[in-house]
Amino acid sequence: MKYADVILPLALPRNYTYSIPGEMENMIAPGCRVAVQFGKNKKYAAVVKSIHENAPASYKTKPLLYLLDKEPIVHPKQLIFWEWIADYYMCTEGDVMHAALPAHLKLTSETLLIYNPEYGDDFSALNEEEYLVAEALHIRKELSIDEVQQIIDRIRIYSLVKQLLDKKVCYAYEDLKEAYRPKKENIITLHPRCEDEATLASVFEEVKHAPKQLEALLAFIHLKRTEGIVMQTALQKKAGVSAGVVKALADRSILVIQKQIVDRVPSLKNGNAGMNESYKTFKFSEEQQKAADQIHALFKEKQTVLLHGVTSSGKTLLYIKLIEEHLSQGKQSLYLLPEIALTAQIIRRLQEYFGDQIGIYHSRFNNNERVEIWNKVKSGEYKVVLGARSALLLPFKNLGLIILDEEHDASYKQQDPAPRYHARDAAIYYAQLFGANVLLGSATPSLESYYNAKAGKYGLVQLSERFGGMEMPEIEIVNMKSVPHRKQPAPSYLSPPLRESIQRSLDAGRQTILFQNRRGYAPMIVCAVCGWIPHCKNCDVSLTYHKYHHKLHCHYCGQQYSVPAECPACGSNQLINRSFGTERIEDDLTTLFPKARVARMDLDSVRNKDAHYKLIRLFEEKRIDILVGTQMVVKGLDFDHVKLVGILSADTLLSYPDFRVHERAYQLMEQVSGRAGRRDERGVVMIQAVNVNHPVLNYVIQHDYTGFYAAELAERERFFYPPYSRLIKLIIKHRKIEIATQAAKLLGNELRPVFGDTILGPSVPPVGRVRNYYLMDILVKIPRNHRKLNNFKKIIRDKINLILSRSDFRSVVIIPDVDCV
Repeated sequence: MKYADVILPLALPRNYTYSIPGEMENMIAPGCRVAVQFGKNKKYAAVVKSIHENAPASYKTKPLLYLLDKEPIVHPKQLIFWEWIADYYMCTEGDVMHAALPAHLKLTSETLLIYNPEYGDDFSALNEEEYLVAEALHIRKELSIDEVQQIIDRIRIYSLVKQLLDKKVCYAYEDLKEAYRPKKENIITLHPRCEDEATLASVFEEVKHAPKQLEALLAFIHLKRTEGIVMQTALQKKAGVSAGVVKALADRSILVIQKQIVDRVPSLKNGNAGMNESYKTFKFSEEQQKAADQIHALFKEKQTVLLHGVTSSGKTLLYIKLIEEHLSQGKQSLYLLPEIALTAQIIRRLQEYFGDQIGIYHSRFNNNERVEIWNKVKSGEYKVVLGARSALLLPFKNLGLIILDEEHDASYKQQDPAPRYHARDAAIYYAQLFGANVLLGSATPSLESYYNAKAGKYGLVQLSERFGGMEMPEIEIVNMKSVPHRKQPAPSYLSPPLRESIQRSLDAGRQTILFQNRRGYAPMIVCAVCGWIPHCKNCDVSLTYHKYHHKLHCHYCGQQYSVPAECPACGSNQLINRSFGTERIEDDLTTLFPKARVARMDLDSVRNKDAHYKLIRLFEEKRIDILVGTQMVVKGLDFDHVKLVGILSADTLLSYPDFRVHERAYQLMEQVSGRAGRRDERGVVMIQAVNVNHPVLNYVIQHDYTGFYAAELAERERFFYPPYSRLIKLIIKHRKIEIATQAAKLLGNELRPVFGDTILGPSVPPVGRVRNYYLMDILVKIPRNHRKLNNFKKIIRDKINLILSRSDFRSVVIIPDVDCV
């Protein structure tokens, strides 16, 4: 008897074992999906991890129900990768599977109601709703829960279903439902009789008296030559005709209409109009060539290389050449970016070189599109993949290179839900499985990566000059203490020097970027009489006013509230806006500079699938003069005509209670300043601050990363923070604050004898309640020694299980976050 260990899409501490029916033994392989029953009657699509002959000793196995795939949907290396992520980040392989697989490959059972013929067709004893469902069941023999909801026109139907089951009108059956369906379109081809030129000429004579048919035929010929494959929808749109006209041509044996499976994700073609010619035929500068040679030499000795290149030093060109080299070796490349916004600009450059060999993968694709991209990566059809963090979980067949651009970015770390993996560190392990190389790129590397490079763990390559000999931007600090706060035409958060610089930039026909890391109109509203501030009822956080919707939003749980007309505490109607977000800045700039075209890039303005792409194109084409944004505008975007960058409030970046606050602030300010003066003339960066003597600002002015690194590293060593330790944050959650506090204190007491003074907490985080769960944090500092790390993780797991085994703490949630950021 053979057995299969399977991964279920559930947070189970261990994988489950099933027996393999004899008829399935020669068909099944690791990586295939199988239908299994788990629990009383629930069915799932599980992934086979391994096949063996060892029956579990502690329970009797159930048989696999049936095989879902003719060939594996993941390669063996992905299964090893899943296991490593689960082990290192203290989650389950089910968590990793759930995150990795597209939703339409994760099948869960659907409840079907099956008509019971023994009940007969006398429904007189049933009430009105029961009668409607029973009659439909009698006709159709089976109904899904969704269909029952449609019949009686309400969502809550489970009591009704239970009544029908109790009365034996039907019985319930669980069945797996395949969600993915290939997309089919009508494809138009020329009828075989019309393929020679003489016949085609006579055909044009046939239809010359039918102008619509003639227009459709001409449009078909054009599309066939330019697109290759002609869809009926595209033909009708181009010719401006109805489906009847196309059908008439088919009836005359001129065209043929065939239903065919087509890609939901269209291929990227070469030769895009508007592509910057310098990217087609670029040549390396002397420094870039030197860096390329160093990278090649280091890859022979080390798996991972850190490319530390100042902003606009031409790192992307190096990436492209490396990808080309790996393509010539028949290997796949993965190009990771921290934000979806960046893919819109980079893809236009990469597709010029790689055409339909490149695919894009991120969260804005729908579930069907993700399945198709998944399959193209698995088959090796996509040789280059560009994507955000989740693209790392795709089933690569022959991976040769992983590039992490902006490797310092915190967006590479998954927060919720599990697995809480860091794409940078996971990519390095994943590359080892293939013997692939990893190139980390950044103008402001994370302290951990730069430390590893300096210690010799990674190779280190420097690009210290901007491409084309451009100077680094001039940095000017504006002291906001000197800005008057009395009523004036312009808002006080825009200092006179910055306003004048914006006007000069506009007069010169140049563009401006303004950075403020808060979205919305006003981060809070306050009663001017009693000081009341509206808070979210689900979270311990003040509400942000969004003018466009005229609503108060919670940025933690998403709840929206009406704006009160008066203070509920004192009855005053003097409710004032405090501070400023990107929406207000956009609004004020439109008033201050009425002739300027102002736009905003933040989470609210780019929610739609193509919104990033459209906004970036508008800015590139100089159809936007001033772009206001959150950190989305910071990350690696390349614009030719930006003269001025303004950072509106450096103090908010420097005052967050976190040991990485100085590192993050330096990175954000240096990165956003790097958007200025990338072509033609030197850029200007104006940083508004109250605490103008803060040491981080001096490093930004000097563009002195190494000086900042040395100073920050000394502080980290003194207090035993990364890179000198690893951090595991334990997040304790419960709906009652007393229970969350008790559980956190008990867990801290259990861990302190083992870890001593390297435990911080338990303490309440800056936001102590989210979605009605009260939160407590415990921070554990662990030496970087791998053997000790594994031992300490086991101790933490055991202590967590000990706490959760108590009857009074069974509803407590404890989340380990390894290498928290």
